[in-house]
Amino acid sequence: MFKEKKTHNKYSLKLKQSNHILKYGCFGIKSLSFSRLTKNQLNALKWIILKKLKLVTNNKKNFRFWTILSLNLTLTKFNIESRMGKGKGSIYTQAIYIRPGMILFEFDNITEQQMQNLFNYIFKKISFKVKVTKSLD
Repeated sequence: MFKEKKTHNKYSLKLKQSNHILKYGCFGIKSLSFSRLTKNQLNALKWIILKKLKLVTNNKKNFRFWTILSLNLTLTKFNIESRMGKGKGSIYTQAIYIRPGMILFEFDNITEQQMQNLFNYIFKKISFKVKVTKSLD
């Protein structure tokens, strides 16, 4: 059994990134600002994207979709009424800090018009600034 460690709720502002280049698909969604995504927000975002992708591609299943993010932060919560010195608290969710330039999602086998329709829909659902990137191939 794998036990999750309790991490510090630290906002990492380091700008060294290895995930600012498209690795798998032709199109990608890149963040332009700092933010934090929890497990529930990420799952909801994936569900919305898949639903809209099916609608945009007329329910053809030949598109490809990758989620590049991995949840590497555990968030803890402690009772408000408790006094100091009784530990950190229990884990209530996992999260990831988003930095500017990070690729969030990658897409393949869709046209540029379909990607623009998808982006216009997603842009309203995400709470931070994003843009579409395209590979040079």
